[in-house]
Amino acid sequence: MNDETTRDTVDLLVVGGGINGAGIARDAAGRGLSVLLVEQDDLANYTSSASTKLIHGGLRYLEYGEFRLVREALIERERLWGMAPHIIWPARFVLPQTHSPRPAWMVRLGLFLYDHLGGRKKLPGTETIRLDRSAYGAGLADPRGTAFVYSDCRVDDSRLVVLNARDAADRGADIRTRTRLIAARRDGDGWLATIADAAGESSVRARILVNATGPWVADVLARVPGARADRAVRLVKGSHIVVPRLYEGDHAFMLQNADRRIVFTLPYLDGFTLIGTTDEPWQGEPARAEISDGETRYLLDTVNNYFARKLNEADIVWSYAGIRPLYDDKAGNASAVTRDYVLDLDAGEGRAPLLSVFGGKITTYRKLAEHAMQHLAPYLPGARPAWTADAPLPGGDMPGADFHAFLARIERERPELPQALLRRLAHAYGTRIDMLLGDAATPADLGEDFGGGLTAREVDYLSAQEWARTAEDVLFRRSKLGLRASGGTSERLAAYLAGAGDAIGMSCDQEMERVKGIEPSS
Repeated sequence: MNDETTRDTVDLLVVGGGINGAGIARDAAGRGLSVLLVEQDDLANYTSSASTKLIHGGLRYLEYGEFRLVREALIERERLWGMAPHIIWPARFVLPQTHSPRPAWMVRLGLFLYDHLGGRKKLPGTETIRLDRSAYGAGLADPRGTAFVYSDCRVDDSRLVVLNARDAADRGADIRTRTRLIAARRDGDGWLATIADAAGESSVRARILVNATGPWVADVLARVPGARADRAVRLVKGSHIVVPRLYEGDHAFMLQNADRRIVFTLPYLDGFTLIGTTDEPWQGEPARAEISDGETRYLLDTVNNYFARKLNEADIVWSYAGIRPLYDDKAGNASAVTRDYVLDLDAGEGRAPLLSVFGGKITTYRKLAEHAMQHLAPYLPGARPAWTADAPLPGGDMPGADFHAFLARIERERPELPQALLRRLAHAYGTRIDMLLGDAATPADLGEDFGGGLTAREVDYLSAQEWARTAEDVLFRRSKLGLRASGGTSERLAAYLAGAGDAIGMSCDQEMERVKGIEPSS
């Protein structure tokens, strides 16, 4: 054991580097608490990078009576946009009544509630259109009839996780990726945990243990002797496909199916369309989630039912699947399982606190973290009050949260750098683009170009500031440049990272095969 590790006791040991774990670590660190976060793989390695990439209220949850959840999510929607205008941006969503299993009056009533339930201030409200008289109808197989157009926001989901972790670290938290919780037990008025990384095992003492491991929440509880096990998690798989751009415009579609499920189509990465998601019960290992043939057919059939251009499997350039760790409310239909979160606090006389997070959605992560700290407040005397509601995330501190004005300034200040590159970097890093670029004035100043505009200067920043260790980390989570990577890009990048002593894990080419459901060759 490492005696240095066991000398001090941290206030919180947070297990799990997804959006909830990173959000809780950030909130706690900002209250002046000592925090250690451990993640067995990379930040946002699983569920939190496999979403539909929306910050939204969840219109369809109104149908299941989830009014509290929808209201909270709608309030958070504009708040998060203001906190991170570089990675969150507004979009209009077109909801055709073609093929709708719901009458138009019901959909319009739901959208009226959606517009007013959460105190919308900046986003435009719903409008009713005739598809054959609007540009929104272009590309549809049957551009007739009525559609409703409403507002929500889109997000770079994996970067949202990383920025929360970065802010937590800036406020004093210790963020350790590739570090696994082996065991934990109550020891006096606190916890004694065993963790392991590439250097071996060590011990950590903590006053409070936070189990924010998503699909692994029950597995972690099983490693804790005497842990209360009266909550259950229900695993639901959501899968997505990416195809070449399906239609023109920056708007998204919400497509209704006869089975009352919905599928989104969203413009993605300048040249692609993202299609998803599905809802299937999942019984296997969360780390092995892949899209099934049935899910692929379901998504393709849905799109082909609405759009003039017909797709087949050969059009799919990428697919991914994630496991949502939903609180088991015993609903029979996977689509109807609550997306609300449950915080289970196991504490009491002589029992060090253990907080387990069940469920949740990316839009409400900040509020979830705030509620978690409310639960833990009796055990943390002296902690500062809630603070995250108006605090921008790293890179989001631009005047007036005006991304377009910020980008225009960056382009004026660095006229010899390609505009497409500056736009991508500004979206990814916001005001921290200056930290990344430093004194770079020309493309030559950025070092080796690995392809797609990814340069050594950016990779160095990701390694030093954002815990990127492998080609997969860089190309599929810190950016999505893996979709455009040419042959050999991942190998060159892995060799570069290895030269800095940072490369571990599989290559990006293997990841490309894995997410498409093809077993990587050994």
